[in-house]
Amino acid sequence: MRKKDDEKQKKIKEAVIKLTLHEGFHGASISKIAKEAGVSPATVYIYYDNKEVMLRDIYREYSEEVFEYLLSKLKNEVDGKKIIEQLIRNYYSYINENEEVFHFVDQFSSCPALSNNCKGKSGICILYKLLDDMKDKKIIKNYRNENIVAILFSPLKAITINKNDNDKEKELIEEMIQIIQYALLV
Repeated sequence: MRKKDDEKQKKIKEAVIKLTLHEGFHGASISKIAKEAGVSPATVYIYYDNKEVMLRDIYREYSEEVFEYLLSKLKNEVDGKKIIEQLIRNYYSYINENEEVFHFVDQFSSCPALSNNCKGKSGICILYKLLDDMKDKKIIKNYRNENIVAILFSPLKAITINKNDNDKEKELIEEMIQIIQYALLV
């Protein structure tokens, strides 16, 4: 059996993201992915059993990375206003620093047939625990976590996807932070 090479696997992941964004899930065939990554199709199968497993594993890895990024940059704040602001700013930074990965994760999560197979994501569980703690301490309103996450992060997607000029984008984010704080804080 051939040995796995981290650099080859990284190139495969980059190829998957690039081709999926440009050609969609169905257009990103194993042979195209291999060609883009500069490896043989057989090499792709060393890392992934099939295309569905490959997409799911890469999605899971990068969606976890989003949560790790959000939560690792969250300072030990007890002030709800600051926590909300940090979560929003951290998400905005992640999107800008990892644009292609973000769009891949977003596209994948918009496809229920694929994303519903991705059980066991720990990052969202950690975020939900943070939100539950904030609700228990009466910092934020007792909404469902899914709705809170949507309120926190969906507006930022709309702002960053529209590619406004930097000053306007900063103004929109400042205003969005205030709106979200008003909506969520007790």
